[in-house]
Amino acid sequence: MSKIWDAIIIGGGAAGLFCAGVAGQLGKQVLVLDHAEILGEKIRISGGGRCNFTNLHSSPANFLSLNPHFVKSALARYPSKEFIKLVSSYGINYHEKHQGQLFCDDSAKQIIDLLMAECAKGRVAIRNPVVIESIAQDQEHWLVQTNAGSEKTKSVVMATGGLPVPAIGATAYSLDIAKQFGLSVVDPRPALVPLSFTADTFGDLYDLAGLSLPVRIASGSKGHRYGACRFNEDVLLTHKGLSGPAVLQASSYWVEGEPIHIDWLGAVEVAGGFNCDALFADEDNRTKLTETILASVLPQRLAKAFAEQKNLLGRKWAEVSKKDRQALKELLTNWSVKPAGTLGWKKAEVMLGGVDTKDLDGQTMMSRQHTGLFFIGECVDVTGHLGGHNFQWAWASGFACAQAL
Repeated sequence: MSKIWDAIIIGGGAAGLFCAGVAGQLGKQVLVLDHAEILGEKIRISGGGRCNFTNLHSSPANFLSLNPHFVKSALARYPSKEFIKLVSSYGINYHEKHQGQLFCDDSAKQIIDLLMAECAKGRVAIRNPVVIESIAQDQEHWLVQTNAGSEKTKSVVMATGGLPVPAIGATAYSLDIAKQFGLSVVDPRPALVPLSFTADTFGDLYDLAGLSLPVRIASGSKGHRYGACRFNEDVLLTHKGLSGPAVLQASSYWVEGEPIHIDWLGAVEVAGGFNCDALFADEDNRTKLTETILASVLPQRLAKAFAEQKNLLGRKWAEVSKKDRQALKELLTNWSVKPAGTLGWKKAEVMLGGVDTKDLDGQTMMSRQHTGLFFIGECVDVTGHLGGHNFQWAWASGFACAQAL
């Protein structure tokens, strides 16, 4: 144990490997330790195997945290354009899919290879699989005890991610270490996760499993932990409830026991050329069936289901009272439903909550209480919206930390 590392990074995922590569190339002696046999598994499975590695428009507005200002420094110092430059320098072809989301043309493995190459340039030592048995402070140094022996270092960087996808080895180890050293932890819960419903709240929409369409969705409120949201995204009806980008986004803001609100016509209205009030007042629709009118702006199966819910199936529009028309409009534009819960860590893409940012320096990611103890990536109480923002936080927080080691 004669060697004293400049930094030992616990966790060989996106944030850990990127931080290691940057620090190594700045001349630091860095050791990465990970319990997994294969590194970067969460990167490999992300984005359907093509890795949504960042977002062109990533900004502080795309992140949830008890302190929304915490992300500003790191994101400003390492914006998405910098990681895009790095990706391009490796000849990795990519494409924009939706609202600034960037994916590899070929494979997520290209991002893993990039990170490993960056570590190689910085002469970073990587050891895995290794079991961390303890982390302790020894005067001006840190001692990391593993099943392969002890290591001494000037700094410890916790980069073990969050709790989603336990099948690939996700743990709460960074949160345990934070608590061990007296840092506060914001209770974690699944985020970017499908929502489940009971039959009495969801009704006959279960029969429409597999149907997908763009909607406007709202969840949360200003008085809640992370505020409220409103997104224009696609919703997917499933056998268990609702999924798709719209619901994944809303799930991060959803509070147990409260409803989410869906405007089934909102996305059509946003696209232009459609006005909900005009549709319901159009005299040319008088002789048409209610479900036929709805099918002009909604999938036919969904139009039929909504007409049936209001007992308007098979009825011509001229036969529908003003009161019933208003009730139908309210159903379509402010459909309110209470989720029974989420589908949990197995289906969640990220973790909400984590190490409380009030105990960390936003410029360095270091603990305010313990010199040389850093937390980066998903284990921090910073959660991005769907669409590459969480990877951008991994790169930005890893970069900020590397500069401070």
